[in-house]
Amino acid sequence: FLSSKPLMMTFSNSSWRLLQPSFFLMGIPGLEESQHWIALPLCVLYVLAVMGNVTVIFIIWTDSSLHQPMYLFLAMLSGIDLVLASSTAPKALAVLLAHAHEIGYTFCLIQMFFIHAFSSMESGVLVAMALDRYVAICHPLHHSTILRPGIIGRIGMAVLVRGLVLLLPFPILLQRLLFCRATIIGHAYCEHMAVVKLACSETTVNRAYGLAVALLVVGLDVVAIGISYALILQTVLKVPGGEARLKAFSTCGSHICVILIFYVPGMFSFLTHRFGHHVPHHVHVLLATLYLLVPPALNPLVYGVKTRQIRQRVLRVFSLKGLI
Repeated sequence: FLSSKPLMMTFSNSSWRLLQPSFFLMGIPGLEESQHWIALPLCVLYVLAVMGNVTVIFIIWTDSSLHQPMYLFLAMLSGIDLVLASSTAPKALAVLLAHAHEIGYTFCLIQMFFIHAFSSMESGVLVAMALDRYVAICHPLHHSTILRPGIIGRIGMAVLVRGLVLLLPFPILLQRLLFCRATIIGHAYCEHMAVVKLACSETTVNRAYGLAVALLVVGLDVVAIGISYALILQTVLKVPGGEARLKAFSTCGSHICVILIFYVPGMFSFLTHRFGHHVPHHVHVLLATLYLLVPPALNPLVYGVKTRQIRQRVLRVFSLKGLI
């Protein structure tokens, strides 16, 4: 399963150790006979993700009336989703359909970095969108002054820098590890913990840092989103009249759906990978792969269905204005 190219090796403790091996991506272990059928829905999800997110970005970019905080954050989310899906799907589909199992050491680290960094960025953008909903509902008169374009740009830059800085140590720490004998990854893509488990050298630092980043990013972001919606709920319940309350809640509907789509499968995948020893491995691999493709595919559909402005402009682009 190793590349035929010359590899850097060192002899230690009477065993050969590989410093820069090629990895063999198994795809979905245990379901080899049906992998080409599993690839079909994954391919559909990837096509939906690309078409949907490109459409959202194009509509927001070309329509100046949509240059508002909520839509600018949505454009950021779509851009991140494009990178996230494109970092995962092409290689995963090549493994499942064309049996292109081998992946180079450097390319594996790059793919792993992009997947984890942009997952962190997506979480950060969801926090920014929760902040936007909080300001729009709790401080509507000051919404445009608090979240002016300059502030939105700084928030986007902070999300980008956080993702890069926190996740850059992943490939750096992996470069110090040694890999013995078989370097077979039981996934369709390079996942951090799956690669760490292959090392024959000490991995305590890698495991501890990976767990710390996951808890830090997800923990703080979920808390921030929770606080935002607690304050929103408190404000909405003070509004007289059921219709006014319903209208206020409806403005948060799309964002709540996207939060659930992103965090619920992600947390389940994370917990089963670290603690779910009784969960079949192919179930975990499927969940981990779907976690990276389902949110990018569904996010544009959720906002397209629930946001009238996006829906109207999509129909207008496709010359269906008369059906609105």
